[in-house]
Amino acid sequence: MDTLINPCNESLWQQVLEEVAVTAREEPLLAGFLHATILNHNDIASALSFLLANKLHCNITPALMLREVFDTAIRDDPTIIDSVRCDIIAIYERDSACRNFSTSFLYYKGFHALAAYRVAHWLWQHQRQSLALVLQNRISVVFGVDIHPAAKIGKGILFDHATSLVIGETAVVEDCVSILQSVTLGGTGKETEDRHPKVRRGVLIGPGATILGNIEIGEGSKVTAASVVLKDVPPHSIVAGVPGKVVGTTSNDDPAEKMDHGLEGCGSD
Repeated sequence: MDTLINPCNESLWQQVLEEVAVTAREEPLLAGFLHATILNHNDIASALSFLLANKLHCNITPALMLREVFDTAIRDDPTIIDSVRCDIIAIYERDSACRNFSTSFLYYKGFHALAAYRVAHWLWQHQRQSLALVLQNRISVVFGVDIHPAAKIGKGILFDHATSLVIGETAVVEDCVSILQSVTLGGTGKETEDRHPKVRRGVLIGPGATILGNIEIGEGSKVTAASVVLKDVPPHSIVAGVPGKVVGTTSNDDPAEKMDHGLEGCGSD
């Protein structure tokens, strides 16, 4: 899907406001919820802080405390909201079930988990590891997504469905990557220090894939569903199987954007 929305300005927020105003008129039973989460806020940062705080709160992390943490992180690091905007656009462009920008913001737990991780990562970088780990736990409990706050994740990311997604402490996920449900970016259990995968730009990782160890998934590659990858993957490769093997090359530079999980580019036996 093509879009004229620019993630670097406020046009995305205006689009979200317009979409939600229409929904509130068409479904009056949701009007209170939509006003509280979107229409009562001046910008996307305020709305996101409110939404996440109310989803992740518990006895030890009340909503007001969490909202203060989110607001502080977003004020200190503007790249958090820049990344959030790019993530929303990535979902709209790649997920055929997402027909407007407000849907992912309001209802997609993969987006919620990723946005909350971005604040946990900020806490980790600012030597507030204990609170970062508490937030990691809440993200895991509420959304079923377990991302270590020390992991490094770029922008324009799609976590599609996201249930049972695991990303380890020293993992790297570069910009414009799409990852589906039940994916593990983990360690082998035999390593220390830098022990998790490095996923380069434009990679597509299919549902149930397991990628283990300090290995590199090259730019523009595709890991097919349920594959187990234990070795480096060259750029623009298709990997399939247990253990994963290169079975072909991708036919475009950014499989993550195309979201095609087929085996195009593979030779026949």
